[in-house]
Amino acid sequence: MAYYITDDCISCGACESECPVQCISPGDGKYVINEEECISCGACANVCPVDAPKPRD
Repeated sequence: MAYYITDDCISCGACESECPVQCISPGDGKYVINEEECISCGACANVCPVDAPKPRD
C-alpha cells in the first residue's frame, strides 16, 4: 500500500531526502509521492514534522 501526502504538508522537504527510491518531489503547494514507485517503507512518515505522509487504504 503506497503512501500519499496530505494537505497538512508544509513543504519542508524532509521527506524527499529520506525516500530510498526517490519517489517524492515538490508539487503545487506540497510535496507529492509517485504512488506507482512507492515501496511503502514509511521513511517519509518517520521524518515528517506534521505527519503529512499517510498510507493509502
